[in-house]
Amino acid sequence: MQTQVLIIGGGATGTGIARDLALRGIDCVLTEKKDINAGASGGNHGLLHSGARYVASDPAAARECREEGKRLKRLAPHCIEKTGGLFVAVRGDDEQYIADFPQLCAQCGIPVHPLDPAQARHLEPSLSPDIIAAFAVEDAAIDPFKLSLDNMAHAQQLGARLLRHTQVVGFEVQNSRINATLFKNIQTGEARRIEAEVVVNAAGAWAGEVAALAGMQINMLYSKGSLLVTQTRLARRVINRLRRATDADILVPGGTVSILGTTSVRAESPDVIYPEIDEVDFIIDQGAAMVPSLATTRYIRAYCGVRPLISSGDGGDDRSVSRGFELIDHADKGVANLITITGGKLTTFRLMAEKTADRVCRRLGNCAPCRTRTEPLAPTREAKWTEPGLAPKEWLRRNNPNDLLLCECEMVPQSALNALSASLRKRGDAPTLNAMGLRSRVGKGPCQGTFCSQRVAAHFYDRGEFTGDQGLANLRTFLGERWRGQHPLLWDTPLTQFELQEALHCGLFGLELTQNQGIG
Repeated sequence: MQTQVLIIGGGATGTGIARDLALRGIDCVLTEKKDINAGASGGNHGLLHSGARYVASDPAAARECREEGKRLKRLAPHCIEKTGGLFVAVRGDDEQYIADFPQLCAQCGIPVHPLDPAQARHLEPSLSPDIIAAFAVEDAAIDPFKLSLDNMAHAQQLGARLLRHTQVVGFEVQNSRINATLFKNIQTGEARRIEAEVVVNAAGAWAGEVAALAGMQINMLYSKGSLLVTQTRLARRVINRLRRATDADILVPGGTVSILGTTSVRAESPDVIYPEIDEVDFIIDQGAAMVPSLATTRYIRAYCGVRPLISSGDGGDDRSVSRGFELIDHADKGVANLITITGGKLTTFRLMAEKTADRVCRRLGNCAPCRTRTEPLAPTREAKWTEPGLAPKEWLRRNNPNDLLLCECEMVPQSALNALSASLRKRGDAPTLNAMGLRSRVGKGPCQGTFCSQRVAAHFYDRGEFTGDQGLANLRTFLGERWRGQHPLLWDTPLTQFELQEALHCGLFGLELTQNQGIG
């Protein structure tokens, strides 16, 4: 395979680069070793930052978030819920920081509005009576899966190509240039060789490993952040603790649920991470100071992602490392056509893609301007089913008694999964349970796949999508990820539910899991 630009990494930045380059008329191929948003882009809060969180620790990142957040609200409104946000302080919080906060926001150009604590509690009744200060900001919630899927779908409409489950294993470097990149399909073992004029390393936390294959060194820090998903939505707005950025201080609405987190724990590898019980306890204790009901609410899942941070070598903790991004041109170190983009925030993905595409275009002699600054991101069929509540609305509107609900928690019907399967087949990919879960709400409800996983598998057998033991293999992979997210939450009702899952899937189907697949 040959192309002008090879992009490694299918997160928000990689898919954003693909769309940016495709809009400039550049042929590109994007490879991803798993599926879209398999890394940090799929393991975050879904918070579109106003920038206020970083006004004290990283003013440059705060300004970037302010500008890009405003731009995304205008260009990709279908991916965003304009919730607004609150920063609230409770008794015992740093009063000097509370007093400085409005001025710090003003210095970064971030709109902020002071509220009386009683006003804040009127807006968000779940807030603690111990609130002593509150400010309104322009935070919002964003669907990272819809965002990346729409970016990639638009890029593909313009001629870009996507290779999922395709892992880079080496580079052919000659005369200080990458002549070809070598890949392996992690599902089939098939080898592939791609020649490109420019290679873009957008692998996030894995950027250092990819660069090392070309003999380049990037000093990465792996900062794990764990988050919890509540069964119901607890607040209309984003709620932030009014203190310097630290652990367990944000509650973000995510459709019909709320997402609480996060932590910052140094990890040895981005491949071996999981939420831990002590993190869960700490997150709940800290969150309950802002929203007391967090101490007693039911949580349906825990998950985590790895922040791709660049080490400054100063020995500080991970919270002190800049949340800005790094664009590295490896020509200075001896590989003329390799560019790495890493770091940054989900909120700044478009800016990161623009700066990377600008560098690539200079290398290729392409003078086309960036169009993602002004051209809206259109909603696509490939991403529509990630929206909470869309599937039941569509199902009720069609009123087809033969269109059975396969996921009752999220009311996902056969027709939605048939459409997703057809879309994947059109792109040359086979449907899997994981692919269905990523592109729809399947498995995301309170039962966490207990019933819908086997219904979807049976449906795909009926349609001839699965044959032989493919269904069991898909169940093992899909449920392994679900079970891993439930393990730290096994108390009270979730423990009873988990025992039912174990009886159904381990007892009935014999789906014993390895430690890396499930709870061990």
